[in-house]
Amino acid sequence: MNTSPEILKFLVSSKMRQINKKICNLKCTVSEPNILNKENLYLVVFCHGYGAPGNDLVSVGEYLCQNDSSISENICFIFPEGPLSLDNVGLLGARAWWEIDLPALPRPIDGIDPRDLSKDIPKGMPLASNMLMDLVNQIMLDYGVSSNRIILGGFSQGSMITTDVALKMDQPPGGLIVMSGTLVCEEVWRKLAQNKEVMKIFQSHGRSDPLLSFNAAQRLKELFVEAGFDQKFFPFDGFHEIPEEVLLHTSEFIKEYSNKKIILL
Repeated sequence: MNTSPEILKFLVSSKMRQINKKICNLKCTVSEPNILNKENLYLVVFCHGYGAPGNDLVSVGEYLCQNDSSISENICFIFPEGPLSLDNVGLLGARAWWEIDLPALPRPIDGIDPRDLSKDIPKGMPLASNMLMDLVNQIMLDYGVSSNRIILGGFSQGSMITTDVALKMDQPPGGLIVMSGTLVCEEVWRKLAQNKEVMKIFQSHGRSDPLLSFNAAQRLKELFVEAGFDQKFFPFDGFHEIPEEVLLHTSEFIKEYSNKKIILL
């Protein structure tokens, strides 16, 4: 992304307002249209990755709004902050959804992860997932929308927790965005996915990701495909990141979703 977040804020400021508030037990940055039109309102929840500040993905929302005016007019973005502070490990201002022992993790080689994370239910993930589920239920009430007017998404650890919540919701969200995520909780996710209504998914992953292997991302893709989900997988030549080409595909995914005629509560 060549445009600075400061410029993007200026470009969308006339249509969007930014609010910092607590929703349930999670601090959030909320970017919403100045004029809330309930008939055309959709919610996008973006969760940051491990070690990032709570507002890390706010600039992603601003980019998407700047890229297409219809997004700034119809989409409310909610950016929750992970409940754990990483100040105690020297990462001042950094947050996490659950703790990770990064030095203990072997690095993927040629896209293959020497450690299979798919069987793991990370310690702290169930609690964080419940907290995010509470937030999703609350914003549905606050904005008066049904679950099919919500897209859940995130980057890295944030995409893992949103995948978990999306699969556990009574009624599936309108969409799921998985940026540089991986397969964990496979047994649980597979059972949930087989009993879930069709869900629309956009997934991206760098072929040379040094943290979460491309091979594991493909296994997650296969889980979605086997469940019969409407899934688009976008591999890119890069690392553990969100390149502009992923943002452009994300913009199209959100626009396609928000252009549908969806019932309100």
